[in-house]
Amino acid sequence: MLGKLVRFIFALLGAYLGYFLTGFGLKESSLLNLAAAVGVGFLLGFFLAGLFLQAVNRLEERLQKASLQEILSGAIGLCFGLVVAGLIILALPVTRLSGMIGNISAIVILLMSVGLSVAVALRKREELLSLLNYGRNNERNILGAKPVNAAKDRPAYKVLDTSSIIDGRIADLCQTGFLEGVLVIPGFVLAELQRIADSSDTLKRNRGRRGLDILNRMQKDPKVTVKILDKDFDDLTEVDTKLVRLARMLEAKVVTNDFNLNKVAELYGVPVLNINELANAIKPVVLPGEEMTVHIIKDGKEFGQGVAYLEDGTMIVIDGGKQYIGEELPVLVTSVLQTAAGRMIFAKPKEAVSIRASSSIS
Repeated sequence: MLGKLVRFIFALLGAYLGYFLTGFGLKESSLLNLAAAVGVGFLLGFFLAGLFLQAVNRLEERLQKASLQEILSGAIGLCFGLVVAGLIILALPVTRLSGMIGNISAIVILLMSVGLSVAVALRKREELLSLLNYGRNNERNILGAKPVNAAKDRPAYKVLDTSSIIDGRIADLCQTGFLEGVLVIPGFVLAELQRIADSSDTLKRNRGRRGLDILNRMQKDPKVTVKILDKDFDDLTEVDTKLVRLARMLEAKVVTNDFNLNKVAELYGVPVLNINELANAIKPVVLPGEEMTVHIIKDGKEFGQGVAYLEDGTMIVIDGGKQYIGEELPVLVTSVLQTAAGRMIFAKPKEAVSIRASSSIS
């Protein structure tokens, strides 16, 4: 109903404009010319009404998706642009001209000033709102937290990326109580997880579905506080960059297994909790000369070697252990090698070391 009324009003305005222009331009215009001008104006007004309604609908959709920070920043930019345009119009002589040239000049200056001011305000909304002592506390309020002043009273936010969710160890880590605070799942991370789960590649699809299952498990765990944050950054395309910006806004730490994201976050001064680094840090310390019993499961790369694994996945290479594949074997650690991929332990069967020691004594 409102749309039809708007179209009718625009059509009447167009018809009146056609009548006015015809009467103004042609003092003795014929009735036929006047009718044609009125008809053209009516149709043009009806067409412009459609464009106007489309623009209003797009603006309404954009405002619904926009956050409170974006709306407030846009309003500030609009006010600033109007003030600047007024000052320019008063200062420039050309805008003081009467008639069409002065009006057009004033309109162009107004549109340019307002458009530029709003665009800059939206891009710099974090800095702008922080100057008003609003941005930081309000960004934290989007997660349901109360404004705080003291750092010790602030909730501990952890922003999770896709790799940490798919990995699955984050759920076990939360159950132990070592990882406290609020776990934030950004909407763009959840969207990426859903895209992986819908992938045509079987491996990716299974990884994505596993990540969704892990996330569902964490949400049902009463010990874990998970918040889905439906916030995006339209001016950014990379998910890693969005994660870093969100972490800076929330004063949060990023939880990840991604080496590249780890480095990007460090460049921006955002603290990172890397699950792989944690796993390497809590591996049991093994020293040369220690004894352990391992289950040899396969042969190694070199001749006669056998390979076993500890419960945490650490590889143990046993010199001369190939003949014991499938058996439990007591071994003595000879050396430990730390690599970028993890820790590797070299050992020898305890019996061989004992025989060699007894023979050397005799």
